[in-house]
Amino acid sequence: MKASNTLRGAVAFCAAAGFLAACGGGGQPPLAPLGQPPAPLLNTSGAATSAGTALHPDLAPSWMAPGAATKDLLYISNYDKNSVAVYSYPQDKLVGTLSGLDQPDGVCADKKGDVWIVNNDAYVYDNVVEYKHGGTAPIARLADHDQFAVSCSVDPTTGNLAVTNLIAYGGGEGTLALYRHATGGATLYSVPKMQGVYFCGYDDKGNLFVDGRDKNFQFQFDELPKGKKTFEHIQLKVQVIFPGDVVWDGKYVAVGDQEYEIVGSPAEYDSAIFRTTGAGGKTVGTTVLGDSNDVAGFTIDGKTVIAADLSPYSYPEPNNVPFYNYPAGGRPTKILSKGVDQPHGVALSVGPK
Repeated sequence: MKASNTLRGAVAFCAAAGFLAACGGGGQPPLAPLGQPPAPLLNTSGAATSAGTALHPDLAPSWMAPGAATKDLLYISNYDKNSVAVYSYPQDKLVGTLSGLDQPDGVCADKKGDVWIVNNDAYVYDNVVEYKHGGTAPIARLADHDQFAVSCSVDPTTGNLAVTNLIAYGGGEGTLALYRHATGGATLYSVPKMQGVYFCGYDDKGNLFVDGRDKNFQFQFDELPKGKKTFEHIQLKVQVIFPGDVVWDGKYVAVGDQEYEIVGSPAEYDSAIFRTTGAGGKTVGTTVLGDSNDVAGFTIDGKTVIAADLSPYSYPEPNNVPFYNYPAGGRPTKILSKGVDQPHGVALSVGPK
């Protein structure tokens, strides 16, 4: 197991082994039944007092450079620093930092450019936070209570927000939390046979794809078709060693592998992205992210993939955000590192036109 997967791997192992005390189990309110929203009082979306309250008020305040909101922006989550770095795009200038978060993991943006940040802390009820494009204070918080949340995606056809939960507080199986129109309480869905739910991504038609691991720690890939309430299993025609992000690239569903094995060199790994047709499980190509070590989250902008390489052992420098030609892959074309520390997720927020 690579260094950057230690936290998620330890949590998953803890759940699988039944070490509930070590995972922090006991004494917490139970999860809502699957398919049912939690109690409304747990949700604070739209509440002015809660929306403006930082989880870590002792940290340096959030800031944004003047005029940043007029540009396209890259949001990069810094897991260990409880912050999100914001870069102008494609100028590649650090223009802001959002602080006061709690182990920020996945990041996603909607059509308006609003950004959702998922905090990977099951002790915090309001752990899914929304910011306006270029804003420095939360405008809403959603409750994903008792969950170790990992990633998010917004349905471009409805505005629904999906959040993946690796496992539940106390060691229960992972779930997918779905917020209708990105408001209110979540409806929780289980993914049959998927013990740990890692990443999710919508395609352009509103079909939702998720990846994760089953109880034997084997990769699993499923789809929640638009308008349906049950997941359908997809058997990919490739081997994925460790689940990575799931992103719609404009034509195909791009599925990441954090530990892609280089052919002919079983001791060497880069991360990679498989381009798939989705429901059919057909793979049409592989993008190897050269010189990477552990790309968890990524985003795709036309012919460019922007990756969050979170491992401290990545080359040529640790904790970086490399850019690659897409779908060609290969070595990075450039790297962002200023203000970046243990990047887990990255999202492109499009500014006003």
